Formats: sequence, structure tokens, C-alpha cells
Amino acid sequence: MNAPVVYKNARYLDVEEGIWRTGDLEVADGRFSRITQSTGPADDSGHRPHDVDLSGRHVIPGLIDCHVHVYAMTANLAELETEAPSYATMHAARLMGDMLERGFTTVRDTGGGDHGLAAAQSEGLLRGPRLFFGGKSLSQTGGHADNRRPGQQQSQEPMCCAGLGMIADGPDAVRRAARDQLRTGSHHLKIMAGGGVASPTDRVDSIQYSLAEMRAAVEEAHDANRYVAAHAYTPGAISRALDAGVRSIEHANLMDRDTARKLRDAGAFVTMNLVTYWALKEFGASMGLPDASQRKVDDVLAAGENALRIADEEGLQLCFGTDLLGGMQIHQSKEFEIRARHQEPLSILRAATTTAAKLLQRDGELGVIREDASADFVVLDGDPLQDFGLLSDPAPEMVVQGGRIVSGGGEN
Repeated sequence: MNAPVVYKNARYLDVEEGIWRTGDLEVADGRFSRITQSTGPADDSGHRPHDVDLSGRHVIPGLIDCHVHVYAMTANLAELETEAPSYATMHAARLMGDMLERGFTTVRDTGGGDHGLAAAQSEGLLRGPRLFFGGKSLSQTGGHADNRRPGQQQSQEPMCCAGLGMIADGPDAVRRAARDQLRTGSHHLKIMAGGGVASPTDRVDSIQYSLAEMRAAVEEAHDANRYVAAHAYTPGAISRALDAGVRSIEHANLMDRDTARKLRDAGAFVTMNLVTYWALKEFGASMGLPDASQRKVDDVLAAGENALRIADEEGLQLCFGTDLLGGMQIHQSKEFEIRARHQEPLSILRAATTTAAKLLQRDGELGVIREDASADFVVLDGDPLQDFGLLSDPAPEMVVQGGRIVSGGGEN
């Protein structure tokens, strides 16, 4: 057991209550062991050599990005299927380290991330956010994870290299694929319920997977005490996924108000990622996005911000996500700036902390500053509720993960 460290005189945010509190945050073995609240002036008595004084600083819980692809070193996803796993892993390590620098102490990988990366991070071999992974995304032939060009006839290798997805057609094949991903320790399953931007042959407005196929994945996840996330843009794709029992909808850019109400009534989560469409429009061509995919970006770009407004007005369980590919991942924090056009700062912070933790099935353990929770937090030089640009800045003053300073302030 390591000696406790006290982060003294912290002005920290209770995200659920929306209020700032002041106190000493004592950390032991990676968790908040004791939080002593203060109502008077800062107390510097009893300072020990390893204690850290946070007077004058604002502290928020460690951030959670609920939609990343840590293996996506390029926007041309077909190229990943030909890369050596060792090479892709080195890129993933770099990308994860960069995420940690921005204050993201936990991320959910929704296609590609695997047991090896999660274990390496947990054991201290890899510097990066805590990784919740779903393994390979499941797709029908010609669906969003089928990266073959129209004239390419050979079948896609189902578990190739660093690719983000695999093809499984029919309920039995989907069930088998789901079991295989769960066998590896996946925290969730991901299915492609509709068309997407990065895939070469499907339409954005298509619905993919039958209800029976979706239900096969949902049943397997439920039996393993896991859940299914579904890539879906349109009302039709979202509605079918909800009918199948899907718990988490990714994107939802073309959602209408009736679909938003169905999502709310189902108690489902929605992870939107608007920054990726901005980035694809600005930089996609130079980052390897194929021509066919570039032409799809406009279909979902403007609609996404309208869908965010609808989701906010209807009180959906919104989670923070980015879905950036390749070199565009440097713009991860810009998602805060885009959301701030349509939401209040506190709502956005909840999407990246407490609501995200509920989606990850870690409510009360992640995304909060309270006793017994994981000691993940971000130190800012100002109040983000008053100056939300502090979160768009890609370099917080300090990042603490599991009680250790991992960025800024002299790492320990």
C-alpha cells in the first residue's frame, strides 16, 4: 500500500450538483480515500513532502471520451487491414498518450480496441487512458465495416490485423461473432445498424442488419452482462436498434424529434461526435479519406448540430464522443467548442463525466470526485463553467489518473 498523497485546497466540481466545493483530496491506492471539505481560508498546516497544493486552481473529474478508435492511425480504414499489428500498436500507444495529455483519463473504443491494449494500459506498460473496448465491430456484407471497393470480389478476412470490424451475416453468424468478441473480454459489442461515411459502398441512409441479427447480438451481450452499441444515423436505423434492445446509439446525426423521444423512453444513451465531421470536411482528403467517403460528409455535417439541439431539448442521456481518425485526432478537445454552441457548459461536462460513467457501467466510480471513486481529475487555471474555452485548450495544467500526476506539475 502506497503512502497517501493529499491534493490540498482544491476547488473541485461536484458535476451532478453543479456546484464548486473546496477541500483536501486524499488519495491512496488510486482512489479518493478521504475528502475533507473546507469552508474557511486555505490551510497549509501538516504539509508533507509529496502533498500537492492546488490553491487557486479549479479541479474537474477526469474526462471520458465514449467514442474513439485507438487503432485508427489513418482515415483510410481499408489500409488498417493490411498493416502489421505491431506497427498499428505503436501508433495506438502514441494516440492514447496524446489523449491522456488532453485530460481524457478514460476512453471507450467502439471498433478495433482489444484486450492487449487494455491490459497493457492497466499494467502500466502503456501510457494512456483507461480503455473500455468492444473488439471488432460487427457488420453485414456491404455494411459500414465492409471496406472492399465495388470491384473487389474476394471475401474480407473476418479478423484481419488492425482492422476495426468484421463481417457476420445471419443471426447464427452474428451470435458466433458476438460470443467470440465477448470471449476476449470486450466491455460491450458494437454493431453497424446503418450506413456510414468511411465505408466505400453503403449509403448513409441505409438500414443494416435485420431485427433478428440485432437481437442475436443483444441476447449474447445481455447474457454476458454486457450491452450493445449501434452505429446509426437515421430514424429507421435507430428505431430498429432500439426495438432489438440496443442500449447505446452512436452518431444519430439524422435523428428527428419522434426518434429522440423513443430514445428517451427506452432509457438509451446517445454518443454524438460532431468534431469528426468538421475534421473530415476540413482535412479528410489530406488524411487519406477516399473520394467516395468525402462525398458523404455533407450528408451528416449540418444535420448533426440540429440533432444535438433536439437531443438536448428532449433530455436524452447524451455522452461525449469524438470518433476522429488518423491525424485528425489532435482535434479531440474541439468537440467541447462545437457542443458549446448548443448546450450549457455543465450539461457538456456531465456528458463527459457522470453520464459517460453510467454508460460504461461505472457509475460512482468514474467521472466523479468522491470518496472511493477512482482518483482521476484534471486541474485547470480557471473556471470552465465561466470560460468553457479552457476545455477546448488541448493542454490542461495538470492531469491526474489513479492518483498519479501523469501530465503537468511534475509527473510522479
